Amino acid sequence: MYRELDPAHVIDTAAKLRRRVEERFPSSGLGRVAAELEGVTREAAALSEWMARPNWPLRGAVGLTVALLVVVLVALGLQVKVELKAGAWSDLVQGLEALINDVVFFGIGIYFLVSLEVRQKRRRALAALHVLRSLAHIVDMHQLTKDPERVLSGGPNTASSPVRTMTPFELVRYLDYSSEMLALISKVAGIYVQNFADPVTVDAASAVEDLTVGLSRAIWQKIVILDRFMDPSTAEAIVRPN
Repeated sequence: MYRELDPAHVIDTAAKLRRRVEERFPSSGLGRVAAELEGVTREAAALSEWMARPNWPLRGAVGLTVALLVVVLVALGLQVKVELKAGAWSDLVQGLEALINDVVFFGIGIYFLVSLEVRQKRRRALAALHVLRSLAHIVDMHQLTKDPERVLSGGPNTASSPVRTMTPFELVRYLDYSSEMLALISKVAGIYVQNFADPVTVDAASAVEDLTVGLSRAIWQKIVILDRFMDPSTAEAIVRPN
């Protein structure tokens, strides 16, 4: 079935991408980011599996507590009935007001307890998604100074200009790897929410996906510039794997 992301396949893709980056650009910062992304992908698979499993001990404790609260609420309701038989209208109004306040209080307490498992999982998922957001910005920082126009047209450097030693072919590969890493970050975000349909977490994952799409779009604009002005034989070599 092809209706869900397979974390094992995503991990395998991240591992292959890390090897490709390291083989093409040994000891590069992008290679270290790729290795970090592989580790985060493995963590995402484990966390997604944990979020998909029911927390039976917590659910049992919550169910027992809710049952006790219901018993207490029923006891309070019976007490109001007793006051209705023996008291005046003013006592009845006071008793009903107290009962309503208790119902609201117990309702809030029950909601807090019932949502405890979801909030626990949401907290961990949001923390993991924050890591993905940071990784996306780190990838973007690594390709930020990779300017295709400087490679194609040359020109004098300033004292603060970054060192540029890549050929156009190498620059395209570097940019393409960066784009692939952003796509993988987006898929890892999808792993977190495919078995945990919490609206807050889904919105956070969608925000990560939108971020990676926007950053990847800027990278592909650089690749298009290189593709337009490079020698045709070099451009043909770029489309080959790795």
